[in-house]
Amino acid sequence: MKNGLFSKVSMIAIPMAVACLSLLSVTSAIAQREGLSNFYQGPERGCSNRTIQGNYGFVIEGTILDANAPIRGLAQQYYDGRGHITQVDHVVFGGYPPPQDWTPGTGTYTVNPDCTGSGVINTPSNPLPVAFHFVVVDHGRKIKQVVDANAVVSIGDKID
Repeated sequence: MKNGLFSKVSMIAIPMAVACLSLLSVTSAIAQREGLSNFYQGPERGCSNRTIQGNYGFVIEGTILDANAPIRGLAQQYYDGRGHITQVDHVVFGGYPPPQDWTPGTGTYTVNPDCTGSGVINTPSNPLPVAFHFVVVDHGRKIKQVVDANAVVSIGDKID
């Protein structure tokens, strides 16, 4: 009896598995032909420097590792759509407010087709350029960043 049941199940399961594998390979071949082998690289989802244009308001939070000091802050960054950033920030370091209410800064950025990117900000409040990486989400309405040299993250929303 067990042999008969196994035989009946395998008569159904084997053809279904072959059909599923065939469908999977056809779908994969179409996706590769259409340039959609990665889920985020379709033409409707691609990003460029132009994806982020205008003013964004950021909340900054984290720890400066060398000093083991927390930081909290706000920034308003303007992305020109061509790879240039201007900003002002107000960052509280270790509980102490900055010497200047709003510190200006300038920098550059690059957005990759998969909506990831990187940039650098130069500001008088930091002796070295601040390198960061980011992800553009919600069709350019939001930017999530991490500072490369410290445990600092920021999330920015487009200002209407």
